[in-house]
Amino acid sequence: MNVIVIFDHPYGASASENIPHQRSYSAALLASVMRGLTTKGHTIDLIDLHADGFDPVMSREELAAWRQKKTTDPLVANYQQRLMAADHIVFLFPIWWEAMPALTKGFLDKVFAKGIVYEEIKPGRPFKCLLTNLKGVSLLTVMNTPDFFYRWIFGNPITKILFRGTFRKMGIRKNLRWYNYAGMSDRSLEERVKHLNKTEQRFARLE
Repeated sequence: MNVIVIFDHPYGASASENIPHQRSYSAALLASVMRGLTTKGHTIDLIDLHADGFDPVMSREELAAWRQKKTTDPLVANYQQRLMAADHIVFLFPIWWEAMPALTKGFLDKVFAKGIVYEEIKPGRPFKCLLTNLKGVSLLTVMNTPDFFYRWIFGNPITKILFRGTFRKMGIRKNLRWYNYAGMSDRSLEERVKHLNKTEQRFARLE
């Protein structure tokens, strides 16, 4: 299976080691995901948005092109082609102000373009997904907000945005899985490692 991973953290994918002020639990999770996928023999296509220098801002010219089912950004076109080949998508990022960071939001705004990634058959009706190989989406998030508050007080904003407001709207309703890692900065090293190992095992079982 071809698994595309969209990773968004300023420290980049290499920040997985436990080095103070140079470490990211998101990057450590990414390393675990990739180890698990490799064990299973999946093909991994990593998009590291910060390492790529992705610009999340939709310019006037880009919006005009977007409306014509085109793009003026070669990186966006590259991402779209890679998404077309994906059987499974993994998003991995920290939660900031209860939602995704700017680069992931820009990825959705610019890469998920009408006429390329989805089609609007009729106004007011669900869209048609043009990612014909796609079988599922996994979301991994890291946050300081307690899990209970995020789910029951704030109402799970990230799943409303990414699952209900994006993939379900495109007709992808099955195999949408969210794995949330809350309060990891306050956990012991042993607890953090335990979650990393569990993540590796989980993605070794991905089908």
